[in-house]
Amino acid sequence: MTEFFNRFSRRKFILTAGASAGAVFLKGCLGNPPDNLTGGNSQAKPTAQQVANINPAQAPETTKIKLGYIPIIESAPLIIAKEKGLFAKYGMADVELAKQASWGAARDNVEIGSAGGGIDGGQWQMPMPHLITEGLITKGNQKIPMYVLAQLVTHGNGIAIASKHQGKGIGLQLASAKSLFSQLKSSTPFTAAFTFPHVNQDLWIRYWLAAGGIDPDSEVKLLTVPAAQTVANMKTGTMDAFSTGDPWPYRIVKDKIGFLAALTAEIWKNHPEEYLAIRADWVDKNPKATKALLKAVIEAQQWLDNFDNRKEAAQILAGRNYFNLNSPDILADPYQGKYDMGDGRKIDDKSMAALYWKDAKGNVSYPYKSHDLWFIVENVRWGFLPKDYVDNNGAKAKELVNKVNREDIWKEAAKELGIAAADIPTSSSRGVEEFFDGVKFDPEKPEEYLKSLKIKKVAV
Repeated sequence: MTEFFNRFSRRKFILTAGASAGAVFLKGCLGNPPDNLTGGNSQAKPTAQQVANINPAQAPETTKIKLGYIPIIESAPLIIAKEKGLFAKYGMADVELAKQASWGAARDNVEIGSAGGGIDGGQWQMPMPHLITEGLITKGNQKIPMYVLAQLVTHGNGIAIASKHQGKGIGLQLASAKSLFSQLKSSTPFTAAFTFPHVNQDLWIRYWLAAGGIDPDSEVKLLTVPAAQTVANMKTGTMDAFSTGDPWPYRIVKDKIGFLAALTAEIWKNHPEEYLAIRADWVDKNPKATKALLKAVIEAQQWLDNFDNRKEAAQILAGRNYFNLNSPDILADPYQGKYDMGDGRKIDDKSMAALYWKDAKGNVSYPYKSHDLWFIVENVRWGFLPKDYVDNNGAKAKELVNKVNREDIWKEAAKELGIAAADIPTSSSRGVEEFFDGVKFDPEKPEEYLKSLKIKKVAV
C-alpha cells in the first residue's frame, strides 16, 4: 500500500462533487502517560528547564497559531495540550483555541485564515481537509490546500433515536425495523440529522442504514444540524435520529428524550474519527512549529489514554471556556467505556471508550493513508465524488490522499519526541478493515469494496 501511495505523490487534479447528507457519534482512549504528565492542575506551565531544553535546531519559527475546535470529545487532545502547558513546553506559547459554532463556520474560517480573523486549522471531520483542498466545499470553489497531520481519536460517537421509537426494533441491526421505515416513508419520513454533509457523521449513519437494508437517500430524510442543537432538536419531537459526538449522545439518554441504537465503536471497532489538519501554507512556512504542535498533541493523547486522568480531563473539558456543560458527569461514564444506551442495554468496556493514543489495532494518533482512502471511497459510494476516483485501484483517490496526508511530518515529530520505534507505524496502510455486517474494506482494492455493497448510488 505504501508503495502504491508513493507512486501517486503530488500530481494535480480537479474533483467534482454532488451533495447529500448523513450522521453518527464518537468516543475514547487507552495508554501510558509520559513520566512528566501525572494529571496535575489545569493550566500547568512548563518548567523553565523544560523550555530551556528545547533543541535549538528544533525551535519553532513562530510561537503563534489559531486552531479551531468543536465542543465534542474529539477536540480533547488540543484542549489538554493547551491546559497542561504542552504547547508552551515545545515553544508554542501562543496557541489560541477558537470554539467554532459549526463545521460550516470552521470551513469558512479556515478559508480566510488567522490573518483575516479566521483560523489556521484545527479539528476536522474527514474528508473535509481533502474537499477544502480541492475547493469542493468552499465559497466560489476556492482551493485552500491543507495537510492532515494526525488522527485525534477513535470511537466516541453514537446514533441516537427519539424515545417514541423505543421497542420498535431499531438497534445496531435493523432487520426487524424495516417495516417501520417503509410505513413512515409513505407518510412522514424517518428524519435523521448529522453535523456536516459528506463526512464522518454523515457516513456513519449512511453505513448503518444501508447495512440494515435501508436506502438513506430514498427511505429516510437526512438533514444537517450543528452538534450543539442536538438535544434541543430531539426535544421538539421533529427529529427521529441524530448522529454526533459526546457529550450529546449521553445528554439525550440522560434527559430521557432518546436512546442509543448503536455506538460507532460497534459499527466499526477501532475506527478512525476526527483529525488535526492545518493550512498547507502555514505548515510549509513553519515546519518546525508544526512538529512542535504535533509533539504537544501526542503527549496530550498519551495523557488522555491513562484512564486515571479521565476524571480530570472531564472536568477540564466541561468548563465554561470549552464545552460549557452543567456537570463533568456527562462525560465521566462514557470516558470509562460505560454507556447506558437508554433502552435497557448497558455497556461497560474500556475498549469501546474514546481512545486517543492506542487501541487494539495499534497507534491511534498516526494518520494512516488507508483511512483517508476509505472516507473518499464512501464519498464515491454515495455520489458525492465521481466514480473515476476508484478506477485503476483507486489511483485518483490515492493521488488526492498523497496530496493532503503528511504522515511523514508525524513520523519526524514522533522520532524527535523519542516515541518508541514499535509505536511508529512502518506502513501507510492499516490493512483490511472489517465492519459489523461482515463487509471488508481492502485499501488495495477499493473498487471491489464498492461492488460488495448492496446499497449505493455509484454504478460499479
